[in-house]
Amino acid sequence: MSNLIVGASSGLGREIAYEFGKNSKDIILISRDINDLESLKSDIQIKYNINVDVFELDLSKLDDVKNFISKNPDLLERIEGVLFPIGMMIDNDTVKNTEEEFTSLFSANFYSIIFFISKIINIFEKQNKGYIVGFGSISAALGRDINIGYSCAKSALENYFEGLIISNLKTKINIQFYTLGYLDTNLAFGKKLVLPKGSTKKLAHIVFKNKKSYFKKTFFPKYWGIISFALKIIPFSILLKLYKILTK
Repeated sequence: MSNLIVGASSGLGREIAYEFGKNSKDIILISRDINDLESLKSDIQIKYNINVDVFELDLSKLDDVKNFISKNPDLLERIEGVLFPIGMMIDNDTVKNTEEEFTSLFSANFYSIIFFISKIINIFEKQNKGYIVGFGSISAALGRDINIGYSCAKSALENYFEGLIISNLKTKINIQFYTLGYLDTNLAFGKKLVLPKGSTKKLAHIVFKNKKSYFKKTFFPKYWGIISFALKIIPFSILLKLYKILTK
């Protein structure tokens, strides 16, 4: 049995692929950049001597995702679990996004993921085992004036995973969800941050270790859990006043 990593060619997905390789676990990698995937496959096979399959797929195009799954019916039958370390963003993601931009962001960060899960969950239910790991963003904790499409999609994904967890409380399917702050990836490169970035290598190790644990929602880095709690209990009107002061 293999482990499916959807969104594997860079950043966190890449580190998770190496972590599985290091632990001698066969993997299936999906991403829209086939050249990066082939390079990653070669490196992991040389280092760890495991089976690695790669597939090119653009998750921002939901119809492509549907066609991919219909053309590869046996793929999902041979996995023991699936991880979705996906985080597609665009420049100037604001309330003025075009319909195409919003559609693309929601497809990559929400619709494609839940479509995969809708097919996988039926298989796991028959097997009465399996694991599913999702990744959200602290940006979903509060409305903002940038990265609007991204944060809205991640908020929807978090709500979906909460429902997924509740729906599987009486099964042996393990569900994990990670709410992430800034990590040491290209998305955070060059940004002036007040708080330190989280290590993708450390997170990949945690994800691998916990993948078959009982249901969990985890913040990474951990201090984002405290910040998220504060954002939820402080009235929005007060947060608006703070925002005006900080952005003067």
